[in-house]
Amino acid sequence: MSEPIRVLVTGAAGQIAYSLLLSIAKGDVFGKDQPIILLLLDITPMLPVLEGVVMELQDCSLPLLRDIVPTDKEEVAFKDLDVAILVGSMPRKEGMERKDLLKANVNIFKSQGAALDKYAKKTVKVLVVGNPANTNCLIAAKSAPSIPKENFSCLTRLDHNRARSQVAIRCGVPATQVTNVIIWGNHSSTQYPDVHHCKVNMSGSELACFDAVKDDAWLKGDFIATVQQRGAAVIKARKLSSAMSAAKAICDHMRDIWVGTPEGEFTSMGIYSTGNSYAVPEDLIYSFPVQIKDKTWKIVEGLAINDFSRSKMDATAAELIEERDTAVAFLGV
Repeated sequence: MSEPIRVLVTGAAGQIAYSLLLSIAKGDVFGKDQPIILLLLDITPMLPVLEGVVMELQDCSLPLLRDIVPTDKEEVAFKDLDVAILVGSMPRKEGMERKDLLKANVNIFKSQGAALDKYAKKTVKVLVVGNPANTNCLIAAKSAPSIPKENFSCLTRLDHNRARSQVAIRCGVPATQVTNVIIWGNHSSTQYPDVHHCKVNMSGSELACFDAVKDDAWLKGDFIATVQQRGAAVIKARKLSSAMSAAKAICDHMRDIWVGTPEGEFTSMGIYSTGNSYAVPEDLIYSFPVQIKDKTWKIVEGLAINDFSRSKMDATAAELIEERDTAVAFLGV
């Protein structure tokens, strides 16, 4: 057995964490022979609920789970971290403007970025889930200057999985037979689910997505809208936001960072845009197609971008620039 790794989950008493913690603790993410110390951070009023979560994790009697540390203190939660999964954020409440949401979250992620900078390992891998995820991730990264920017990413894997499954359902195949969808941009309703480079395995032969689906109008219309609006549709149906699917996407994202992406396949994640070859503006956390090896992502280069895709990619970039500038103004930096 190797040394335990220290994994933080924030918002640990919340519903996404409740769906997430068991998968992490039983080895689905970091491997079946990787012991884990779980650090669970939440706000002080949630500590009694968190205690119940700790009891349940103990009652699972898991061989890999070496210790569980519930806390409301950043100096405890962020100490010597190998992995930080930042789920907790201020949710949007009724009547709240997007700028109000940004202002509340800037303070949370500035503080957590500073805590990462002060207490965590410099090799820590940071995944931001709490919305607005891209901009929260950017603020955390800016607030942790001693940790490389490439160690920060935000979750667009849920959108990636949603896009993949919509194509699979349409073609009547398992989702594993749909590869190389791309989510470009923001984890918001401006994101662009792109299937121009997607492949579908139909009866043993690999087809381009447009040839497999045979409905260009759907792929350029309802498909995009369905993926963009899926989170809102889940809330409308469930009266709660996506939790099970978000937790699964977090596991997929972190496992790919840990063990790499399959040969020839790429995935989507929100990463630092500086130096990209797709004319996406600098200094954003923007979702790109990536391949991962040795815990290091590389943007998939050389994909042809048509005018339809370009306009969608630019629209989501414009939203991210506006979010960033609003958030940075609140920070006063």
